[in-house]
Amino acid sequence: MPIAAVSSRMLAVTEEMRAVMDFAQRVLEGDGLGPDACDFMFGNPQEPPLRGLVDALVRHAEPHDVHWFGYQKYDALARETVARKLSETRGRSYEPADIAITAGGFGAIAAALLAVLEVGDEVIYPRPGWFAYGAQIRGAAGTPVAVDLSPVNFDLDIEKIAASITPRTRVVVVNTPHNPTGRIFPRAQLDALADMLAAASERHGKVIYLLADEPYARLVFGGNAHISPADSYPHTLIAYSYGKTLLAPGERLGWLALGADMPEADRMRLREAVDIAQVSHGWAFAGRTLQRALPDLEKLCIDVTALERRRDRMVESLREAGYDLPVPEGTFYLIPRSPIPDDMAFAARLAADGVWVLPGSVAQLPGRLRISLTANDVMVERSLPVFAQAIREVAA
Repeated sequence: MPIAAVSSRMLAVTEEMRAVMDFAQRVLEGDGLGPDACDFMFGNPQEPPLRGLVDALVRHAEPHDVHWFGYQKYDALARETVARKLSETRGRSYEPADIAITAGGFGAIAAALLAVLEVGDEVIYPRPGWFAYGAQIRGAAGTPVAVDLSPVNFDLDIEKIAASITPRTRVVVVNTPHNPTGRIFPRAQLDALADMLAAASERHGKVIYLLADEPYARLVFGGNAHISPADSYPHTLIAYSYGKTLLAPGERLGWLALGADMPEADRMRLREAVDIAQVSHGWAFAGRTLQRALPDLEKLCIDVTALERRRDRMVESLREAGYDLPVPEGTFYLIPRSPIPDDMAFAARLAADGVWVLPGSVAQLPGRLRISLTANDVMVERSLPVFAQAIREVAA
């Protein structure tokens, strides 16, 4: 009988996602994640959605004509809104034609990679980092190349990135504010990276793109400011998701912007490539209702001040209990060091008392835990005695 084959590329994608998929399956199949569980795992909302989000979706879903839900790649007002917001906040002129409205951050990254990669091209991305980078790179027929951040303060290691560049390198991914460390990379580092990429592009005779993954750009704390790599390097593509600022990751809305300083001839080629990438990827444009709602949604954001208070409460309490953890400058994650080397085992110990965190081994952070501050304040207060008791037990 003939063998029923599947795509070797999808098999490779599956292996890239194996750790997180296996963990999620164990959690979902278990009986511990009940209604009283403290869920700090994947950044799912634990509070009611923003009222403005609900109102906007309801308002823009009401049809005005027979074509209301027909095919349309981009809503003109959505593109204009993003371009205007970027121009206002970043001091550069962004054009609506350079904005692709996507199905979330996943869609933005996929469109960028599909638009520029040849089969086998290498994409450098940070480690630790978002657990889906490798999968998305392989899904676009690229080759993922993980480069470690500095172990001291999780800064970019420009020398390591430079040493990893080969004639096959096509994209370097920078995620800032960085998931999961919360680091905002300083301008000096981004400028140094830009100089290095410009020299490497010249040396190899082709542009190496920088993909700036910026879904946490508005979630910054303590007077910090978001710093975009696009301000340092002209050949930057910016990926953004509204799932973080609205705390609605299941509503897939985001955008991909071409850098405002990119040469016009290169932008013209990329506009069409990104457009066709979305078509070929299964008509991956954001839905029409979400696109129509985008001008209203752009004005909304979760309460960053409350998020910062939650960060401070947990950092102080966990440190008092004996945990070692840095203070994130942005995002909504904490990454305490596991009190024992086996972070999976320690996460299981916390789960036994109803506190669910992401083991660091699942998120390229072996020996640490990832705690999502999207848990509500009641969960935070209920969890703190559990964290304290667990570390006392292993220290005894």
